[in-house]
Amino acid sequence: MTSADVLIVGSGAAGLTAALNLADRFQVTVLAKGALNEGSTAWAQGGIAAVLEPGDTFENHVEDTMVAGAGLNDREIVEFVVENAPAAIERLQKLGVPFAQDGNALHLTREGGHSHRRIVHVDDATGWAVQEALQRAAEAHPNITLVPDQVAIDLATSRHEERYSGAGNVWGVYAVDRRTGRVNLYTARATILATGGAGRTYLFSTAPRGATGDGIAMAWRAGCRVSNMEMMQFHPTCLYNLDVKNFLITEAVRGEGGRLINPQTGHRFMVDYDAERLELAPRDVVARAIDAEIKRYGLDYVHLDISHQSADFVRGHFPNIYEKLMGLGIDMTVQPIPVVPAQHYTCGGIIVDRDGRTDLPNLYAAGECTESGLHGANRLASNSLLECFVFGEAAANHIAACWDDLRPVPPIRPWDESRVADSDEEVVIKQNWTEIRRFMWNYVGIVRTTKRLQRAQHRIEMLTAEVEDYYGHFRVTPDLIELRNLLQTADLIVRSALHRQESRGLHYTLDCPQTLDVAVDTVLVP
Repeated sequence: MTSADVLIVGSGAAGLTAALNLADRFQVTVLAKGALNEGSTAWAQGGIAAVLEPGDTFENHVEDTMVAGAGLNDREIVEFVVENAPAAIERLQKLGVPFAQDGNALHLTREGGHSHRRIVHVDDATGWAVQEALQRAAEAHPNITLVPDQVAIDLATSRHEERYSGAGNVWGVYAVDRRTGRVNLYTARATILATGGAGRTYLFSTAPRGATGDGIAMAWRAGCRVSNMEMMQFHPTCLYNLDVKNFLITEAVRGEGGRLINPQTGHRFMVDYDAERLELAPRDVVARAIDAEIKRYGLDYVHLDISHQSADFVRGHFPNIYEKLMGLGIDMTVQPIPVVPAQHYTCGGIIVDRDGRTDLPNLYAAGECTESGLHGANRLASNSLLECFVFGEAAANHIAACWDDLRPVPPIRPWDESRVADSDEEVVIKQNWTEIRRFMWNYVGIVRTTKRLQRAQHRIEMLTAEVEDYYGHFRVTPDLIELRNLLQTADLIVRSALHRQESRGLHYTLDCPQTLDVAVDTVLVP
């Protein structure tokens, strides 16, 4: 057993922000599922939204967020996050994040759904720069212990106390070490889940390999409510290439003038779907437009074309994308980019309040695994990293303020090692993993119907019985843990989608195309 004052599961923007805000006073352990920089943060290309341009206001940013979220947002939470954005940018600058400059000021770009230029960025690799800066600071702090290759299985709760208290507290996690295969118990007086989203529930996703909904599934099994899991965001523009998977073409390409073209007709088709905002419409609108165009014309992809801009402009703004595409034989300065929609962001998740608190004592959560009220029915571009910084700090501040009220960790039972049999049927895991992701893509994708959702639900029920039987009889492995969490997350998504009898934001169903007058969260209770 390894003990700390505070345990953080996840080493991305939310987790490391929380760790750095706690470490001057507490001993903090941060668990990473793989390498420290393998999470979603390092993959973020676009940037961070903040009101910094003359003429822009907090109210403008709030309204843009509410419009994108189709009114399902919590306005007080939106205001809280937006008003804390400039300070978050300033702290990142102090950590050494080399944001692009425009003279003596930060260079601001514009993305879909934003009424002003307010996206600070590091060329087209903002997330990587942020991850490096946060990780560098965490590695240098003597009170922060970073532990890679720890795959969390479940939360350690009052049920695991040697003398059951019945209080429902969370005391840490059980996690399997990828290197040894052994299960370790990590305990703490406060635990923060910063585990990211559930993008890999879908066949096509821009999310990293480890985005399997682990924190959401663990919190649900422990007794936390989840909300708005049907709101899965599909990014409109993922590179279409049979040899390269999950390469995102950032929103900023459209923000800097990129046009969506039907490759068969040569028509700039967004004029038919949103003539006012065109390519700068919110992501759900653009993704559905591309999906409709592909299905209508039998296309494999559409074109994203920014070749009307100068070559120097394109290379200067998008050096990493340019280099990647050139390696695939695509010169974006003179050629269009073939793109398709792909799952991109999990807007629902574990219900948290303004302090990052969940339903369970001692358990906090921050970032993509949560539903804070910020995103509503659709996340506004570049609000995601911002949410990580604001709620990572908020959770840390609440833990520090309430530290004296947190009970010491009682004796916790170690992991039951009686299940020591190794399986000789690993093919079961691979088969079920593939099946889940395929039927979720086909039945629970951009456009849904009740019949498709029911088909998905039926398959989930069958697979759940099979996976739970497998889980109960064989040694846990990282692949088995992820499969179990994928299936749990898929179940929550489908149940939430069936519950919502309207189309709103990212949830669009042909059976209920209307939007109801009052926006209501979909809340599931264990």
